Amino acid sequence: MFVNLTDVFTSEGKSSTAEYACPVTEVVHEGTAYQLKECSAVSLKLSNMEKGKALVEASLHVTAVLACDRCLSEVEYPFDLTIIREVLSPEMAGADEREEQDAFMEGYELNVDRLIENEIMLSWPMKVLCRPDCKGLCPVCGKDLNTGACGCDTFVPDPRMAAIMDVFNANKEV
Repeated sequence: MFVNLTDVFTSEGKSSTAEYACPVTEVVHEGTAYQLKECSAVSLKLSNMEKGKALVEASLHVTAVLACDRCLSEVEYPFDLTIIREVLSPEMAGADEREEQDAFMEGYELNVDRLIENEIMLSWPMKVLCRPDCKGLCPVCGKDLNTGACGCDTFVPDPRMAAIMDVFNANKEV
């Protein structure tokens, strides 16, 4: 969804507020598409700061369905987004500002979809867990250890003792 900012850039003291239905249905993060289960209306406020400069304020609540990093079960993760960005008109923006704004500005138009997607990416959690004590998957058989033990032998010998074990195994009598 595009919102034209020409009036806001050119009219000093101009301010407008609007609400839009959530334009985003999924988010792609590191090559994986995640569905948005819930998305509130986008409250958007545009204010002129000076000629060619505007303040974009937006807020919304989004719930995405992510995979637990340990057991891969689905987790509903809430994002409460409050976006505050200063944007410059194309003739006022220098090379650095234009490069930064390219993600969500196309000429005089604000791409609300990409602005929201970028903010979700900035708010993405480092680790997603279904619960704090998630046990993950068995490294041998792949069973979800949150549902119970699988009985696999998961003993991993200390690699620092490998040379000593080789000596014992070489001198072992059969």
